[in-house]
Amino acid sequence: MAKLNGKSIPEKEKPELLYVFDPLCGWCYGFSPVITRLKNELNSDVDFLVLSGGMVRESGPIGEMADYIKTAYKVVEDTTGVKFGEKFLNGVLENREAIFSSVPPAKALAVLRLHKPGECIEIAARLQNAIYYDGINIDDYVAYSEIAKEFGMEPDDFLSQVNSEEIAEIVQNEFKMVAELGVNGYPSVLLRKGKETQLLSRGYKDYDNLNKIVKDSIFS
Repeated sequence: MAKLNGKSIPEKEKPELLYVFDPLCGWCYGFSPVITRLKNELNSDVDFLVLSGGMVRESGPIGEMADYIKTAYKVVEDTTGVKFGEKFLNGVLENREAIFSSVPPAKALAVLRLHKPGECIEIAARLQNAIYYDGINIDDYVAYSEIAKEFGMEPDDFLSQVNSEEIAEIVQNEFKMVAELGVNGYPSVLLRKGKETQLLSRGYKDYDNLNKIVKDSIFS
């Protein structure tokens, strides 16, 4: 049985879609409108859980990765319709010393997911929008605390939790759980029904394709 937060995840009566993403995954940013729309349609029939994969676990400057992103982001825009913000493109990418690590936003997600578990899809989308459109510094917990306020959490409470040992442990367990699920690419969508977990989709899918895959798996 899979574990999260150090505890076994109990079986549920409703099927559960696991959306495995990484806050720094540009294709996940492009996928956010798709998975959000799917959640809005299926929320009464399916539970949703977002997990962070831990794509970049070491904390360090963005460096040469910025050159790759400057080329790759346009492909994501053209394929998915999302837009990367000027503050990210001309701010974060131009500052080659800006920290690029999946851990700070994964911690932010972990705190907010505990606070509002039913809104984890929206939280993940909002965090990525803050990074890739608003151009916040990825390790800026104060900026994340302002997002927490949008989800009804006091910024001071968020800040006290996000740097706790408990949240650090939750995030590391989450990365381990994703690896145990066999996920090696983002975005990925898995379906958990009873004791069975199956991979439904890996990589970007448009809404119509994902909707068909998910509904065929759940309702067939």
